[in-house]
Amino acid sequence: MNAVFDLSIIGTALLAGLLVVATHVPLGREVLARGIIFIDLAVAQVAGLGVLAAHYFVGEPTFASVQLAALAAALLAAVLLHYSERRWPEIQEALIGALFVVAASASVLLLAGNPHASEHLQELLVGQILWVSPDALLAAGAVYALVLALWFGGRARGSAAGFYLLFALSVTVSVQLVGVYLVFATLILPALAARRHTGRSALWRGYAIGAIGYAAGTVLSALYDLPTGPLIVGALALAAAAFAGLGIRNARTRE
Repeated sequence: MNAVFDLSIIGTALLAGLLVVATHVPLGREVLARGIIFIDLAVAQVAGLGVLAAHYFVGEPTFASVQLAALAAALLAAVLLHYSERRWPEIQEALIGALFVVAASASVLLLAGNPHASEHLQELLVGQILWVSPDALLAAGAVYALVLALWFGGRARGSAAGFYLLFALSVTVSVQLVGVYLVFATLILPALAARRHTGRSALWRGYAIGAIGYAAGTVLSALYDLPTGPLIVGALALAAAAFAGLGIRNARTRE
């Protein structure tokens, strides 16, 4: 059966996408405000490195051990980046880029000699959102709920340490659900499109862009049997461009 008619696949994939959007839109706004655009790529790549390291050194690790390895790697990256922001703020973006390329190179080295290396690398980068299991979705939902509660109900938004830790926790989960590319796209594209707005207006515009992008990309992927991750990235980009263009047009009209 075509996946578009299988609600157990499409519904789970859309729910996974909406969960990622729920956390990454507010975090993406903070990333943009701090001017550390590539932190998402860097931390996502480090979390992915943790996953690959677990498989490389353990062989057949349990689900829990993979999650712990990914989380430990991402938290270590968050701690290092928080320290570097305080110690060398003028070169923070360069250090983030350096972390990304080192983690990416280490990932390639861990996959050297693995006959399924290209599959593992593709899964890390573009994800397998159509095949997210209900158990993984439930676990992700619990983590995202904790992140959102601490972000909106706690003091994490006013704390650099809180931001880095919640960011690392969110990205650790997201990179295994949707891949590195979608993590970056979900964090940055809605934030860019809504940058002229503030408060709830910007937040809800970001959520709308994310929801439209994931829904359109997932359905088109199922209909035409094309890679889901790249299609969602493209749909997010188009939705962001449309919202940004509409915002500019409305601003000019008011003038």
